[in-house]
Amino acid sequence: MKIIISPAKKMLQKDSLPWRDLPLFLERTEELKQYIQGLSYEEAKRLWKCNDQIATVNYRRFADMNLTDNLTPAILAYEGIQYQYMAPEIFDAYAVEYVQQNLRILSGFYGVLKPFDGVVPYRLEMQAKAAVGDAADLYEFWGDSIYREVVQEDSVILNLASREYAKCVEKYLTDADVMVTCVFGELKDGKVIQKGTMAKMARGEMVRYLAETGAATPEQAKGFDRLGYRFAGEWSDEREYVFIKEICP
Repeated sequence: MKIIISPAKKMLQKDSLPWRDLPLFLERTEELKQYIQGLSYEEAKRLWKCNDQIATVNYRRFADMNLTDNLTPAILAYEGIQYQYMAPEIFDAYAVEYVQQNLRILSGFYGVLKPFDGVVPYRLEMQAKAAVGDAADLYEFWGDSIYREVVQEDSVILNLASREYAKCVEKYLTDADVMVTCVFGELKDGKVIQKGTMAKMARGEMVRYLAETGAATPEQAKGFDRLGYRFAGEWSDEREYVFIKEICP
């Protein structure tokens, strides 16, 4: 089973931590780096859809960027809510090896990352309108390469990624593939409502749960019972596992 998750916008550089490999698609990442380096400040800011403070930091990052120097393991470089709740910095040795084998981080800049691939801080969301070469956007730039890498060793996928990233894989699924998506929500007026921040927290906790239990199949994810969530069979099917958060009165 391969588990797919999204990256985070906020990143740190911790080059004192050991990384294992360079990202698989580094040559293509170099293309993206050069594309962004060729943009003016205003063009880059529009691409990133951010304020001046964030744009200034990232424009400087790209200007000085070296993809093979001062690297940080990907799983420790991202600082978003999902990664905070995953808390990979306190994984034991078993959990570390579990995620390295089973977890894949999807990225607009790197394509696919193993947890301990060495990365540099960057800003480039998958939905960014980056017209690189003959590609109209990043979905076209990456094509089916992300999908092919994820299913190369295992055609069973547990999807913990946001819609923006999951579609890079979902679009190319064949009848031989199985992808189960986890939904973390609350019941309101007879509907399951998923809230962004809570879903990110739950996705991080789910990765930790899977690593700690050594889950080998999506079915084993049904035992997840953290942050008040429980598997809701009546709302689920074979391709979507729904976890409902218990609301305290």
